[in-house]
Amino acid sequence: MFGSVVYPQRKEEEALAAPKDPAHVRLQSIVILIVAVMSVLGAGWIMLSYAVFPNLRSFRHRLILGLAISDFLMALNFISSTSLNIAHRYINAPYNARFCNFNGFMAQVFVIQTDYWVLTIAVCTYFILAGHKRPSTWVQNHECIILLIPWFFSSLWAFIGLGVVGYRDIGAWCWFKSDLVRLLVNFIPRWIIIVTMFVLYAYLYVVLYRAHDRLRSVTATPDGPSSITATPNVSQVSSLRDDTGGRSMVSLRRLKRIARLMLLYPLAYAVIWSLPTAIRIYQATEKESAAFALQTVDKASVVIQGFVDAVIYGINETSLSSWRALLSRRTYPLAEEWGRREAFSPSPGNERAGASWSNEIGRLEPAVSSSSESRSREGDRPPRTIELRELGNDATRM
Repeated sequence: MFGSVVYPQRKEEEALAAPKDPAHVRLQSIVILIVAVMSVLGAGWIMLSYAVFPNLRSFRHRLILGLAISDFLMALNFISSTSLNIAHRYINAPYNARFCNFNGFMAQVFVIQTDYWVLTIAVCTYFILAGHKRPSTWVQNHECIILLIPWFFSSLWAFIGLGVVGYRDIGAWCWFKSDLVRLLVNFIPRWIIIVTMFVLYAYLYVVLYRAHDRLRSVTATPDGPSSITATPNVSQVSSLRDDTGGRSMVSLRRLKRIARLMLLYPLAYAVIWSLPTAIRIYQATEKESAAFALQTVDKASVVIQGFVDAVIYGINETSLSSWRALLSRRTYPLAEEWGRREAFSPSPGNERAGASWSNEIGRLEPAVSSSSESRSREGDRPPRTIELRELGNDATRM
């Protein structure tokens, strides 16, 4: 039957990651297809949220949208190759040689592109929340360049790979057949990115955790100073009047939760990529194929990226709250309202269109250096709210 068997390859062309049994090829393709559909739905969630809600169109969310588009296209690429295998039109067939090259090229583009996106999001988050005025202003004034960087470098790597080694069938899709090449080109840079993310978010964790302690000390001493400094690079904590009379601008518990979630971002990626990296090292050094079940989990870990990003950057962002408000026929949070209701989001950078980052980490206002200055502005009323303000007006464009 036409295309009903796995076409034999020369020994030097075989990839250790490619199953030899046609039944295993189809089973693995079915698993990867299911995971790819999950990633399509996850990336689609982020893109649809961006299109529906104006409060999800800030600078950070445009970066997240770029990540979602890459995840979406990467998952579609996996769906195309697995569908052929399931239909008995195996991608290692001679008549699918051009498709295999194209499929491998696209896989290389988008797999490494997602790494660049998460690194870009982490770096931009660090620049703005850590109070680095010049770089944070630059990245927001040159948004087009920032958005093109992941596409440029990922496409460059993919073209180099196509010209130097080419792409071969590895089972559910086409990629570099050599585990050593994939280890050097994809996995080592990926772990460098993960470590970099951990360092950046760990620093922000310290910043927010110190701010949490300062805020807690202020709330514990209502008669104390109305303004204290959290860190040298972070805004000051000041007492302001609550227009509702009893509603706090900042939840200390939520602030502490944000700090912890920042460390979970790189940790989640580290967990996902641990097994694929271990298998690459094993197969590159031992020249033997890993067990079929491990190889299937290995490939699923690559394909699940879109779904994981949706959980990290979609559900943990304001999109979930916006959808809840829409489905319950309430008005979704606007810029001014969000500054009161969600001064701190469950993840860094919970921002809106037309609203500043300062509405999530506080508002950008002149620092109050003494209790007398605070009372002169606010009257003799006792402080009712506390907010964390970032240094620099550059954050207002986030």
